[in-house]
Amino acid sequence: MADLKIEVKIFKDLDIDELYDLLQLRSEVFVVEQDCVYQDIDGKDKEALHILGFKNDKIVAYTRCFKPGYYFKEAAIGRVVVKDSERSFGYGHDIMKASQQAISEYYKTTNIKLSAQQYLINFYETHGYKTTGEGYLEDGIPHIAMVRE
Repeated sequence: MADLKIEVKIFKDLDIDELYDLLQLRSEVFVVEQDCVYQDIDGKDKEALHILGFKNDKIVAYTRCFKPGYYFKEAAIGRVVVKDSERSFGYGHDIMKASQQAISEYYKTTNIKLSAQQYLINFYETHGYKTTGEGYLEDGIPHIAMVRE
């Protein structure tokens, strides 16, 4: 089994193939698999730190991260995604650890907030996040805010 190779890039350092592949993965999971029509290309990717997880030179895991004050008061992680066929290998945990490390290195903070799909609360809790506030619908899917100090 191939390990996940992690790369951290700002938008302008993504090559055209990486950009296409990460957008395809996000669309494959968030739009098609989750049957959710929403505007994934939201104009925020240019401000994000992109955490790419490669297996055999293909992007199979991904997140985007934002500096404190851009999305929330805290730093933020969003678009957490792992290709369906790769979910049994723990890559979700790998990409989250890499994202938290990138936020610590690039933004000098460990205080992070995310908008979690509610069925993934336990997953995020294993990474030190705690729910905050009430649940809400985001694009028709139950979410809840979670924070990590």
